Amino acid sequence: MPGIYDTGLERNPANYVALSPVSFIERSGEIFGDLTAVIHGSRRYSWAATRERSARLAAALRAIGVGRGSTVTMMLSNTPEMLEAHYAIPAVGAVINALNTRLDAPLLAWQMNHCETDVVFTDREFSATMAKALKILEHEHGRTPLVIDVVDSEYSGPGERIGSQEYEAFIEAHEPLERLEGPADEWDAIAVSYTSGTTGDPKGVVTHHRGAYLNAVCNAVTWTMPNFPVYLWTLPMFHCNGWCFPWTLAMLGGTHICLRRVEAGAILAAIQANRVDHYCGAPIVHSLLVNAPDELRRGIDWRVRGMVAGAAPPAAMIEGMARIGFDLTHTYGLTEVYGPAAVCVKRPVWEDQPLARQAQLNNRQGVRYALQESMTVLDPETLAEVPADGETMGEIMFRGNVTMKGYLKNPKATEAAFADGWFHTGDLAVLDRDRYVKIKDRSKDVIISGGENISSIEVEDAIYRHPAVFACGVVAKPDPKWGETALAFVELRPGMSASAEELIAHCREHLAHYKVPRDVRFEAIPKTSTGKIQKYLLRELAKSTSAIA
Repeated sequence: MPGIYDTGLERNPANYVALSPVSFIERSGEIFGDLTAVIHGSRRYSWAATRERSARLAAALRAIGVGRGSTVTMMLSNTPEMLEAHYAIPAVGAVINALNTRLDAPLLAWQMNHCETDVVFTDREFSATMAKALKILEHEHGRTPLVIDVVDSEYSGPGERIGSQEYEAFIEAHEPLERLEGPADEWDAIAVSYTSGTTGDPKGVVTHHRGAYLNAVCNAVTWTMPNFPVYLWTLPMFHCNGWCFPWTLAMLGGTHICLRRVEAGAILAAIQANRVDHYCGAPIVHSLLVNAPDELRRGIDWRVRGMVAGAAPPAAMIEGMARIGFDLTHTYGLTEVYGPAAVCVKRPVWEDQPLARQAQLNNRQGVRYALQESMTVLDPETLAEVPADGETMGEIMFRGNVTMKGYLKNPKATEAAFADGWFHTGDLAVLDRDRYVKIKDRSKDVIISGGENISSIEVEDAIYRHPAVFACGVVAKPDPKWGETALAFVELRPGMSASAEELIAHCREHLAHYKVPRDVRFEAIPKTSTGKIQKYLLRELAKSTSAIA
């Protein structure tokens, strides 16, 4: 029965607007229009110019029929065009599909077909791979999206134009939209991002405007980011939409420093040249800086804050960052929760501990983001929370607004992921006495190398294509640079031979480069009585558990 607070107090345009990060670009364009929004080599754009370029892109997309439910795919580096796509595509109701630039053509074609892409923006650097992917997309799936080339002023390497139009001409042909606006319903999809396909085909993670808005705000809250931060793009924007940081920087009127190549010298030079104060990346990015020659860091005498996620960072790396004067924040999450959705909040009392102990405390996955409703460790069978004793194992589960809509065209997987009203991560962990979460193992055989997920099954399938292979099992091997790399245990067929070099070369013919095993060991593979490979024994041999300890 309606009460007194339900009568005459309805929603209206003056008191209710659907949450969307699109509003952030409008605000910065209006209020901070004179401030620098993007620096990319010789190119510099103010927030007013960035807003206008994004509005022109939105107008161009709308003119060719892109609207609510359309999919726009980007095969781009960290460039101004990638940022503009994150502002413009949601403003016309379309869905962002940012491709992993390290994938091979068949997988790219599969993803573009699965999400029914309508338009593709592709950087000239990736034209060879994309030409193959688009050919597969047309011949095997009958799909021919509009292809638009991005010719980046900061790229001088090989590559051809493969599209029918060029980006600058495409946006200049249209007057900018009067206003960039979000959808009427904040539950509308804003992006589809593909997982690594650990048990078959990749899953398309569909996220919504509400979650992207809230996580963009969470990033600022988690880092206590001030207005006008200077942020360096060491994190690929194709990773969970840059962990929502394109929108966080728009909210704060900050400056995006674009970077095509993630190398220690380039990173440190960009930090010095632009007085960068924030950047993100997988553990390998931070390790590059820890291990860089001292002279490359000379002159950086201000606080630089890094955020690490994508794989559990070694405590030694966290300690190393502290020694060079960089302040590291450890976060945890998955594509299904918009990237990081938990943070190891550093408490003031930790500063009284020795540096090694501080690193150990900061190595945990931590607690939920402020705007995520719940994150805890539950018994996957009973859904009872495990004791906060630092010993009892359970599964990390999330619940709240910063959680995906579900998996595209995969209701069975969506139902399983959301069983019993929780998002099941598949990561096994403990709750420490202070209720901080610490991962102990992974329930799925995923290898995280340099922040990239590698399916052990996919690697095994490639190895099995070699005629000399009788059995194989692929697990993670700890690596000081990449965090983990793929290690293949191989049992050869009787009377046949193959060298490690031969199998690695064979894998390069079937896999993206980063998925290829770095090491191959030949020995009898332990199996159960039914012939199932006992991967836990292989992990013990590879000391995989130390990679996430």
